[in-house]
Amino acid sequence: MTDYLLSVALRRELPGDSYLRGLGPVRYLMEGKPLVFDRPVTFLVGENGAGKSTLLEAIAVACGFNPEGGTRNFSFSTRDTHSILGEYLTPARRKYPEDGFFLRAESFYNVATNIDEMDEQPSFGPRLIDSYGGVSLHHRSHGESFLALVQNRFGGRGLYLLDEPEAALSPSRLLTLLGEMDQLVRADSQFIVATHSPIIMAFPNARLYVLSETGIEAVEYRQTEHYQLTRRFLENPERMLQFLLGNEGQD
Repeated sequence: MTDYLLSVALRRELPGDSYLRGLGPVRYLMEGKPLVFDRPVTFLVGENGAGKSTLLEAIAVACGFNPEGGTRNFSFSTRDTHSILGEYLTPARRKYPEDGFFLRAESFYNVATNIDEMDEQPSFGPRLIDSYGGVSLHHRSHGESFLALVQNRFGGRGLYLLDEPEAALSPSRLLTLLGEMDQLVRADSQFIVATHSPIIMAFPNARLYVLSETGIEAVEYRQTEHYQLTRRFLENPERMLQFLLGNEGQD
């Protein structure tokens, strides 16, 4: 178990007119309950709109990361759209990580652009892109750039926050990601991941939290709707499609 992030809790009351009060996970925190991270890998799962990305972004901001992604040294901003929740969270920890990264699928393009822009500035040191595999992330496919980041930039002894990493990865590359995560956990790293992927959330001994309109609940992997629905579909896709497409009973 790592000590980089033990829990997060609300340190003061949110504004009365904030839309955040309508999110189940935020109401959970407003009740004085901390969100505890007691395992090296934690998954935040739930339906679209449940607040996974909002909460993960807030955790990242509370831990000192740029809300648009990157390391703690990134400070670029293309558009100020992040919520104020991060300013109201207090992280509890016993030690600080040596490495860290906040990866969000929707703004990773901007991170790649910022890396190229910084390398275009006069410098007597090594290029920043050398820490990401030596090739501009814009010269790779979306999935290749994600894996290049994990395989080259993530160095261990780190806190890594990933927002829907499955967005760019094929099933085989998702398995590759699991292998990389395992190696990094063995190198004293901690992951907090918001995901819809039943492949990713199968990581052994991970903590899974379901976020919903009723709050936050710890569940086992096979209890998640993601696992159950995917399994039912793969066991009999024809039957499921007949039901969904209104063709039940037809040959």
